[in-house]
Parts: sequence; structure tokens; C-alpha cells
Amino acid sequence: MRALLFDGFGNTPYIADLPVPPISTVDQVVIKVAATGLCRSDWHAWMGHDSSITDFPHLPGHEFAGTVHAIGSAIRKVKVGDRVTVPFVCGCGLCQECLSGNAQVCPNQWQPGFSGPGSFAEYVAIPHADFNVVAIPESMSFEIAASLGCRFATAYRGLNLIHPPLLGESVAIFGCGGIGLAAIMVAKSRGAQVIAVDISEEALTFAKAIGADYSINAQKEDPVARVKSITRFGAHISVDALGSIATAQQSIQSLRPHGHHLQIGLLPIPVIKDRATIPMHIAIGRELHIHGVHGMSSMDYPAMLEDIESGLLHPEKLIGVTIPLDKAPHALMSMDKNYNTGITIIKP
Repeated sequence: MRALLFDGFGNTPYIADLPVPPISTVDQVVIKVAATGLCRSDWHAWMGHDSSITDFPHLPGHEFAGTVHAIGSAIRKVKVGDRVTVPFVCGCGLCQECLSGNAQVCPNQWQPGFSGPGSFAEYVAIPHADFNVVAIPESMSFEIAASLGCRFATAYRGLNLIHPPLLGESVAIFGCGGIGLAAIMVAKSRGAQVIAVDISEEALTFAKAIGADYSINAQKEDPVARVKSITRFGAHISVDALGSIATAQQSIQSLRPHGHHLQIGLLPIPVIKDRATIPMHIAIGRELHIHGVHGMSSMDYPAMLEDIESGLLHPEKLIGVTIPLDKAPHALMSMDKNYNTGITIIKP
């Protein structure tokens, strides 16, 4: 099979031929990848911001969809040929967190593209498959299903399961990349007043097109002051959908008393090692609620898929460009330099 690899952090990725992964445990499946999303977390992995990557060459990729190619002898819930997707956090299926529906924080979790070989390839092997693999509707394209696996599902959990906005409440979303755009769509579907913040006019225009009520260019005006002027007392909910010290702090500062901050964007350890990310004096003084959001368990996928099937959510609007695997190395390396509206889908 063809796969994207890199031999060290920051080294130029390349396309190579590898054997199709075999079934190595009774609870494993091998999936033929039809589409896989290129995520900023993949860029963080390539840059060395994730301590779980220790073996090279490494095969990244963690949000994907495809068809079941082979199954272990203990598999009962899926069969060869089934159309499926997988959360980017695969739980063990046995611990208290998994059994309570919180596999996204499983202490024994396995993540494709981080803990082991990922989906930037023609095939990917997934452990504990009866627990982790999710069937997708026949009416849903592989591209849409692949776009759900990290960014959309995480935004959905944050704004639908952890702290859903009430009708008319204000939600300020800092960063209008894949996570931010998904968060805008989910918040708007719940009847919230949505404020989009970014430094790209192109991103903000797109944010308005998918439902944002207000847009703020943080390079042209103070986003905290502007959010407060729109909401009078500050936002009810704020989301750092980028993952930087600046956006995390601005998100916190824009909240009203008893507001809720959702940290969805990944803050790399090298960036925050010697600096406080959350201005705790504000969190204390306003009695704020701080929530980390780390993906979504397979158990919660049916509700999200139902919202999509019913027309409440339209993740297809978030797909920007589709590229072949040959163009994925350049696209991965340039993620911190080039802005593409919407999600990039790779067709291996």
C-alpha cells in the first residue's frame, strides 16, 4: 500500500510503499481508507509536539472513513465491506471511563497517527474495533464522514454534550479553522448568537456564510472589547478553537461572570511550558468554568449522525479542498503558513 511517512520531527514527509497491515489481534479490524482529513494536530505530530510518537518512520493521520477490509476472529459488530469511521481516540472498551461513555479520556487509549500508524495510507488497522468502529449511513459520503473524526466531533461534544448553549446565549469562537467553523455550525444549530474571531478576512467571510452573526478581525480591533460591546456583559460561552496563548487568554477575558470557556484547540507543550495559558485571576474573579475538550466517544456518534441526517447540521459545507496522497506531504508541511478555507480531505 502507499503511505505518507516522515523519518523524524520536521523532516520532509514522503510517499512510500508498505505492506497492508495484517490482523494481529482477535479484536482488530483493517479498514481500507477512502478519505482522510488533514488536521492541524497532524502538523503538531510532524513538528514533535506529541510525546506519544517515539518510533520512526512514522505514519500520521487520525480522521478517516472507509470500508472494512479484514476482521479479527472476535469481531461481532462489523463485517467485511461495512462503511465505517472511527473516533480519533480509540478506547480500550473495558475501563470505567469507556464503560461510562467517556472513551475520549480512556487512560489506555490508542490514537491512529499518534500511538501507532495512522490513516495517511490506503489501509489502517484499528484495535478494540467492536467498541470503537462506527457504522456510517449509506447516504453519507466518505469525505463527509472523514471530516467528522476530529474537529467536528470535538466541537459537537463541546457545544452539545459538555455545555450546550441555551437559545439566544452568546458564543464567541476564537479561530475559524476546521474546529472553529464546526463550532460555529453546532452553536448556531442550537440557537446561539455566534461571534467569530480570526485574523483572516477570508475565514471570517466563510464563518458568516455558515451562520456566524458577527465577525471580528483581531488584527484590526480588540476582540475582547468588541465581544463585550456586542454582548454587553461578555459572552456566555467562549471557545479557543485555535490553540495559542493569545486566543486562550482572549477567550477567557471575553466571558461574563459564570461564563464557560471550552479549550478545544491544542496548545503544544513547548509553547506553554514556561507560561500560564489561563489568566487564573480572571477565572477566579468571575467564577468561570474551564472545560477541556478531547474528542468524542464512539457511543456519542449516533446522535451526531442523526443531526446530520436530519439536516440540522451540514458538515459538507466545511470541506474545502480534496487532494491526492501525492500532494499530502506539501500540504502537511505548509499548514502553519497557508490558510485554506475549510477542511482538506486526502484521497489515498
